[in-house]
Amino acid sequence: MQLLVVSALLACLWGFSRGAGDWCYQSQFTCDHQCNAPAKWNLANGACGGRLQSPINIVTRKTLKDERLTKFIFSNYQQTFRGNIKNNGHSVQVGIPLYATISAGGLPAVYKAVQFHLHWGTNGGPGSEHTIDGEQFPMELHIVHMKQHYTDLMTALADPEGVAVLGFFYERSNSANKKYEPVINTLRSIKNTNGNASLPPVSLSQLIPTEQNLTTYYRYKGSLTTPGCTEAVVWTLFESPIPLSIDQLRAFSELKFHDGKPMVGTFRPVQPLNGRQVYRSGGSAVLFSSALLFTTIMTAFGLSHPN
Repeated sequence: MQLLVVSALLACLWGFSRGAGDWCYQSQFTCDHQCNAPAKWNLANGACGGRLQSPINIVTRKTLKDERLTKFIFSNYQQTFRGNIKNNGHSVQVGIPLYATISAGGLPAVYKAVQFHLHWGTNGGPGSEHTIDGEQFPMELHIVHMKQHYTDLMTALADPEGVAVLGFFYERSNSANKKYEPVINTLRSIKNTNGNASLPPVSLSQLIPTEQNLTTYYRYKGSLTTPGCTEAVVWTLFESPIPLSIDQLRAFSELKFHDGKPMVGTFRPVQPLNGRQVYRSGGSAVLFSSALLFTTIMTAFGLSHPN
């Protein structure tokens, strides 16, 4: 009996080492479905073995403050649109049909929004792609932009800084986030791969933290987090998380991969930094310095409150 089990395991591992099949997430790989799991994505696309890959773990004490990482300018982010939401077999993706742009924030150009998609775990468990000091959040939102003069994403990806992605983490909340109801409620209509539906009117601004919470973020150069893993992305990861209830988070795990299995664990493990520097904006540090300066002045004039 043990010999049969060992033989079956070796057969499974042999098939895995050959890199049979298409790329997949680790949650999809079985002996019956020997796709290229993340450790073998380089077999599906050689670029996935590059040195500037994403996602990464951000070690906050090793980040460097960069004064050029100023406040973003969001254009048309508050304008509502009716996008098409699709289960593409790997995630949920929404095309952005309006002309919304981001600029400033240390970006080298003006970038226009193309689409957004999400990555998640299992039933509200850890599932973000990037991690902060080793902490993995339940889910992560990516709003994908390309330089405004490009007409398609493939062309933009040929530019080393052609794509800018805004990343947002989610946290578990005791109450539902009503701003997300248009998205959550539509998930029921796209459970199966290639399922698609029209979203009720929604705006990009309602899906992300309020503007005053968008001044503290991290920046680094990286890649797409799915094959072809193209290293042409200027990454921005915001510190302020988006609250969702456990039921809202679990709704994403009710979607299905193409084989009918639950769509869970849709994240790539963190990749080596390979000497890259991660930068941070000065938002929180500036606020702290201002408060310290105010306290110092008050104390100097004898106006501080007694203990």
